[in-house]
Amino acid sequence: MIYLRFKISLILSFVLLYSTSCTSNLKKSEVPLQTVPYVDLTKYTGTWYEIARFPHRFQEGCINTSATYTIRGDGKIDVLNKCQIGSPDGKFKTAHGVARIVDNKTNSKLKVTFFWPFSGHYWIIDLGKDYEYAVVGHPDRKYLWILSRRPSMDEELYMNIIEKLKQQNYDTGRLIKTLHTNN
Repeated sequence: MIYLRFKISLILSFVLLYSTSCTSNLKKSEVPLQTVPYVDLTKYTGTWYEIARFPHRFQEGCINTSATYTIRGDGKIDVLNKCQIGSPDGKFKTAHGVARIVDNKTNSKLKVTFFWPFSGHYWIIDLGKDYEYAVVGHPDRKYLWILSRRPSMDEELYMNIIEKLKQQNYDTGRLIKTLHTNN
């Protein structure tokens, strides 16, 4: 009986020691990503133009990129992503998806599915007062999009967004600006 107590005590000590060392050594990227306090989905719907993004294979060669969101009767959101490949004369590429709200209190955390059963985090981490721009990220900071209601964005506003992203521990050096030729 004493041996069993000692063994349990030893195991619990190791677990406690390990968990303490893991939480005290958090990397910057492990600091929880902050979302906006509330998103009015009615104001958020409509068309957004991609201003900048982290590079990803599924968007390789995309220019004139936009996303259109529409609230469905069941409360989910239809997503239509569209871009042209390579040039203004390039072929259009589209992707249809469905987003569902994960955090009903704020509406700022969603999950988007383009290919069932796979879904991805879509967290709204910055939003203009008048919904003129939005910044969408991922809790692991591996995805990032800066969106605007227009195909261009004022450089001062863009730089202010970049500063806020740095405060959220994003590597903003990875951002690539999106070319829009249909201004």
